[in-house]
Amino acid sequence: MSTRKGNGNFRSSPSVYSEAFKRQVVQEFESGLYTKASLKRKYGIAGNSCIDRWLKKYGKLSHANYLSIGRPMKDKDKQYIKELEAKLRKREKGLEAELRKKNAELSAYKQFISIAERELNISITKKSGIKPSRK
Repeated sequence: MSTRKGNGNFRSSPSVYSEAFKRQVVQEFESGLYTKASLKRKYGIAGNSCIDRWLKKYGKLSHANYLSIGRPMKDKDKQYIKELEAKLRKREKGLEAELRKKNAELSAYKQFISIAERELNISITKKSGIKPSRK
């Protein structure tokens, strides 16, 4: 089934794994004793996304589209908190970018006003401490 290439690497044809085998690999990964890489080496699993697909299909832990980095936690509450923290960090980065954009706009408007005041020789901005006139 496998053919040896000249440089010592193996090239294998696509393998078909039984459902029981897939479930066993998923259970070993979720137990926390093995990493994906160590399971690939242990069982000679070809392909980079096999175990990921098996985790999504057969896993007891939620393995769907994590925002957080690292292995999913066994405790669903801790995993939920970890996901919320990741969402919060993502939202915070978005708000910081939005704040930088608004600060740049404000700076541009202030520059426009100062140029207009200088060129037109008029006062556009209100001075603080001056009481409004009564009509």
